[in-house]
Amino acid sequence: MFIAMNRLKVVKGSEHEFEQVWFNRKSTLNEAPGFVVFHLVKGPERDDHVLYASHTVWRSRADFDAWTKSDQFRHAHANADGKQKFSLISGPEFEGFTVLQEVTPEGARLVDAA
Repeated sequence: MFIAMNRLKVVKGSEHEFEQVWFNRKSTLNEAPGFVVFHLVKGPERDDHVLYASHTVWRSRADFDAWTKSDQFRHAHANADGKQKFSLISGPEFEGFTVLQEVTPEGARLVDAA
């Protein structure tokens, strides 16, 4: 299992516009082989920004890498050209993680990192 995250620092006052871009975009992520789940999360508020992260879970790193090379990926990121109505201090800052252990209501298990 692989987790892909992008951290974005959104200028305070731009949160609504930023969220609306995410909520109203057409996504085909759910059609990507190996895709498990997506979350847009809102984090702490600082003096000049609010931290957001897009959090995507994939069956494997290979599935994620394949998606980043797909036409769906290019289409999904085509409008990320700075013409949005919100302002970013920084981002997206990519972070990728291989899942080693998973704990669910059924119990804990080690995850095959291969």
